[in-house]
Amino acid sequence: MDHRDLSDSTDARLERAKDQALGKHDSHPSVADQVGEGVGGIGGMLAGAAIGTAAGPIGTLIGGIAGAVGGWWTGRAVTEAAGAMTTADDNYYRTHYEANNRLADRSYEDVRPAYHLGHIAANNPDYSDRGWNDVERDLQRGWNDDATRRYGEWSSVRSYASEGFERGRSNLDNAAARTDDAMHEAGSVIRNTGDRAVAGAERAGNKVANAVDDMKDRVDGNPASRPGPDATDSNRRLNNQ
Repeated sequence: MDHRDLSDSTDARLERAKDQALGKHDSHPSVADQVGEGVGGIGGMLAGAAIGTAAGPIGTLIGGIAGAVGGWWTGRAVTEAAGAMTTADDNYYRTHYEANNRLADRSYEDVRPAYHLGHIAANNPDYSDRGWNDVERDLQRGWNDDATRRYGEWSSVRSYASEGFERGRSNLDNAAARTDDAMHEAGSVIRNTGDRAVAGAERAGNKVANAVDDMKDRVDGNPASRPGPDATDSNRRLNNQ
């Protein structure tokens, strides 16, 4: 007879597997978390196909990339990249589309996923030393029949994905520069604080040495000794007159 806990359902085991693979949730999952769960290794291609309903158009595209390319695209890191996009980024892409590359029969909302896909791709560490022409091959592989039916042929949207990739990379470079500046400033503060501490300790040490010399002068009976600097004092006092 099987004595296993009947509450250990398939759903419960699936949730434990998801926690082990993706990390536990302490709160309700964000849209980005839902993307990550969809493209992770839990449900394979079925989950990848289903995330469009959980996370919108970009979820569908990421699912396609995950199925075609794998690697970074199948992990939770991709959700962090999706979640890092800001309203300012989206406004930039809207302005770029309206001002430069507007298609007569399509609104910005129709091409937004291509911009966002390129932006997210810039966060892939595998692409850190690769140019757009190399990265494009992976994105195009994931631009499947469903993406073509929804958003058009890759050739009609590739320029938007390229713009997204370049802005995403620029954001990363700017963030790295700000981090370097902050670390440099913190290092300067630490060095200056350390220098002041050393100088303060040196002054305190000199005062102690001076007091010791003066006390010795008073009690040693040496005619050459006298309070204040003299030839019988320690080198420390003589070197810091």
